Amino acid sequence: MLRDDDSPERKVEKLQRINSVLIERIDRLEESRGSAWSVFQAAVALEQEVLARTRQLEKAMADLSQRNRELAVARTNAEEANRSKTRFLRAASHDLLQPLSAARLFLSALTDTPMDDGQRELTQRLSDAFESVEQLMNAVLDISRLDSHRIEFHRQPVSVNELFRRLATEYAPLAEAKELRLTFVPTDVVVESDPVFLRRIAQNLVSNAIKYTNRGGVLVGIRKRGPMGWLQVHDTGVGIPAVDRNRIFDEFQRLSHDAATPGMGLGLSIVRRACNKLGHPIRLESEAMRGTTFRVGLPLIDAQVQPRRSDPPEHSLLALRGRVALVVENDAGMQRGYEMILRDRLGMIPRLTGSTEEALASMTDDPPDVIVADYSLENGDTGLRAIRSLREKAGQDLPAVMVTAHRDPGVNRGCAALGVPVLAKPVRPAELSEILGQLLG
Repeated sequence: MLRDDDSPERKVEKLQRINSVLIERIDRLEESRGSAWSVFQAAVALEQEVLARTRQLEKAMADLSQRNRELAVARTNAEEANRSKTRFLRAASHDLLQPLSAARLFLSALTDTPMDDGQRELTQRLSDAFESVEQLMNAVLDISRLDSHRIEFHRQPVSVNELFRRLATEYAPLAEAKELRLTFVPTDVVVESDPVFLRRIAQNLVSNAIKYTNRGGVLVGIRKRGPMGWLQVHDTGVGIPAVDRNRIFDEFQRLSHDAATPGMGLGLSIVRRACNKLGHPIRLESEAMRGTTFRVGLPLIDAQVQPRRSDPPEHSLLALRGRVALVVENDAGMQRGYEMILRDRLGMIPRLTGSTEEALASMTDDPPDVIVADYSLENGDTGLRAIRSLREKAGQDLPAVMVTAHRDPGVNRGCAALGVPVLAKPVRPAELSEILGQLLG
């Protein structure tokens, strides 16, 4: 502050200091104003950048929404195509397998007649051709079922020894034809699985082992490991190279392209699908030119709940002699085939009918000993209706077996409710006689 008594020099000095402070303050204000302006400019630029990015994001979101709509439409179309395929196979399976089933019955009856060497060779070649067609059709139907979201499994106790007995009967001729040893190790193990698909898994593994083994043999057994029983199929075949151990589980994949080796390369694909659906782990060990071992893990259960073992085939067949079998089948070819097998091979007395009404009309005072009914009859009639009606008229639960080409959970549920076993087409006479023997033995 200036005072009157200050000298001019002192006043000038003070004024200079005040001026310096003022100038410094002005400079700071200028700097502050410049910094604020820079911040303002940066904020404006950032806002413009945000707006640009927002517009780009909105466009990307719109494109993504469009892609999602297109994918949803494509997925819907694919699912509908898959459902259409399944419906077609389900509807066509009966018409496709019906003539094949009748032909197998006729061929089986033919093998029971006297033949010379040339006729036997022709019969064997026909049998092999039918076997190939049947395996291919069953494989396609199995894959269709396993790929369907509607598939239902019926888990229950399964006697491994009984499974081995049926496999030994089925595959012994194939192994003998190649001069191979086919050995099933006896066991009292009981596992939990779907018996139909477990058998398909084992069938494909055993068939595949025999197919790719030219000398030595095939050994089938089960080994306990903690809570699991590992079904093992070991062969002394060509082995599987390491580079091929993943692709062999894909469709139409074969280790050999030799025309003499049968099959379409679908067996292991079915095995993997079925194991994945059932939750059964599968393992593969192989060494080139030394053989291959497939292992499938199955949950063990208490042997006390072991299912009833079937009677020996010889004893069962004796129990069929002279017994009356009421056949409900609308196809004339199948009727004739049943007649020849039931009468000529099994010694039974067949009564042939084509509908529930005909079957009821044929009922006399003495009901039949067993009913053999086809599921698909005419005009909406079904084998389930026939069995229910015949049992009601007889006043008792007559033994019955359902024959069907439909791989439909609804059919299986209906048969299970009636306590009726299901026999899939094409009908094998050996399986038919075994089931009839179990029902009447």
